[in-house]
Amino acid sequence: MTNKLYQIDAFAEKVFSGNPAAVCPLDAWLPDELMQKIAMENNLAETVFYVKQGEQYHIRWFTPAVEVDLCGHATLAAAFVLFNYENHKENIIHFYSPRSGELTVTKNGEFLSLNFPTDSLNPVTLSTELLNCFEPKLYSAFKGKTDYLLVFDKEDDIINVTPAFDDIAKLDSRGVIITAKGNQVDFVSRFFAPQIGIKEDPVTGSAHTTLAPYWAKQLNKTEFSAIQLSERRGYLQCRYLNERTEISGKGKLYLIGEITFE
Repeated sequence: MTNKLYQIDAFAEKVFSGNPAAVCPLDAWLPDELMQKIAMENNLAETVFYVKQGEQYHIRWFTPAVEVDLCGHATLAAAFVLFNYENHKENIIHFYSPRSGELTVTKNGEFLSLNFPTDSLNPVTLSTELLNCFEPKLYSAFKGKTDYLLVFDKEDDIINVTPAFDDIAKLDSRGVIITAKGNQVDFVSRFFAPQIGIKEDPVTGSAHTTLAPYWAKQLNKTEFSAIQLSERRGYLQCRYLNERTEISGKGKLYLIGEITFE
């Protein structure tokens, strides 16, 4: 059996930046075990599968280790493929995830805008377990639905941070977002998730559903420019809409190919 495979750099200004995702359009769902094996073989942070059902595209995301509830950069990658290579004619795509509900992506020139549910965010104690995870020391901590959000003093702290991956992996979460106010943009961040097989994610769209409500309160505004300061760098525009968050960025094609499996 063969299946088309795309690789897209999401939230990227050029190829070899942003976050690469594999996109597998399907006519019908493959067995879960097989989709997990394909994701493991691709060995990217995410592989996204979608199936057209009526006017919607049902969508699922897999890391090399597990299926996840939501993935922003892979959703942007899937939308980029549909708009540019799989003959989707409208300027909006309606995705549906059994884990995250209705998701839309709108095309505005080169920018694709994801509309995702805003994360709920609650302050937590700066426990020894959290403090052991990073150097330099953070000064406040929050917990969203799946991730911790740790706030540092300045952008240089985010750039120069030393993560203790063994300690991060012990936390009861999908991963850890770290953030600080930016020098040239509203805020910067990085994301670490050894719990799900990703030491550092190059760009994490879903993390910005957690970052947006935090920075909306801190900066008293609802529209933001942001950079995820991984080695590859990711560039995002965010709009906080209370119950929803809009996350915008560009996609760049790296590869169109075909996979073969039994």
